[in-house]
Amino acid sequence: MIKIGIIGGAGYTAGELIRILLHHPKVQIDFIHSNSQDGKLVSDIHRDLLGETYLSFSKKINQDVNVLFLCSGHGNSKSFLAENTFAKQTKIIDLSSDFRLKTEDNNFVYGLPELNKKQIQTSSHIANCGCFATAIQLALLPLAKSQNLKNDVHVHAITGSTGAGQNPSSTTHFSWRNNNVSIYKPFSHQHLEEINQSIQQLQNNFQSEINFIPVRGNFARGIFASVYSKSDLSEYELIQLFENYYKDQPFVFITQKNPSLKQVVNTNKCILFVKKEGDKVFIISLIDNLIKGASGQAVQNMNLMFGFEETEGLSLKAIAF
Repeated sequence: MIKIGIIGGAGYTAGELIRILLHHPKVQIDFIHSNSQDGKLVSDIHRDLLGETYLSFSKKINQDVNVLFLCSGHGNSKSFLAENTFAKQTKIIDLSSDFRLKTEDNNFVYGLPELNKKQIQTSSHIANCGCFATAIQLALLPLAKSQNLKNDVHVHAITGSTGAGQNPSSTTHFSWRNNNVSIYKPFSHQHLEEINQSIQQLQNNFQSEINFIPVRGNFARGIFASVYSKSDLSEYELIQLFENYYKDQPFVFITQKNPSLKQVVNTNKCILFVKKEGDKVFIISLIDNLIKGASGQAVQNMNLMFGFEETEGLSLKAIAF
């Protein structure tokens, strides 16, 4: 059994992570760190875990755990690691945005298994992807790999309220979000940088625009992204391209039936619908923002790092509620 430590254990992504790890047959949660909830039962905060665990939050940290998951807010992971030292063998998976963009002093591998599986398997530091970034990249990777992104890309993607985190704000609390839809950060969302980084990793001559319109949805979880761009390929060629790229990826499914968001909620799946409309390729990409867009993908990365089956602990029975 490998020992797990979780930093920032009170938020949505940590709650999903705890749920998944409690059902994982090869791990044991050693500690769940939280400054704000120290001493409280985990199930008092993540109330859906009542009867699943009797663990409590703690301020104490075990520096010898096998895996450390960082679930604190963006900007906190770098400062935490600067202030705390862990054993040489401790593997780190960061769910924030702190290490997603490559720099000279950044030894974290970008944690999108469908892009960097081999690097993840041999790495000890993983930067988990953003949720919007995951859905959009999975819609574009086969086109980039085949050097077929030749024009501007247009993305309209709607996300559930859990994507904004647990602390309520003027645009996330129920009375504002319910029966409401709004656009935020058009053309400037922070996930665009990591998306462009990955596309250029596969197609280094890509210089076109990715025009991304993010939308706040009036539901709790899930991302529904519609993506289109001009393409010279036929629909048959496009579908073959996607099926060949994802043939060895256990969580990505290509469908020719127009999908709906409920097909992926509470799963680690990504469902892709690929169609040719006139001179454009049109793609729908669906994920659960808290699972494939965060905690499920983090466990998927952990499985790869330790040589477990990629799907270990990520069955529907383990993560649905």
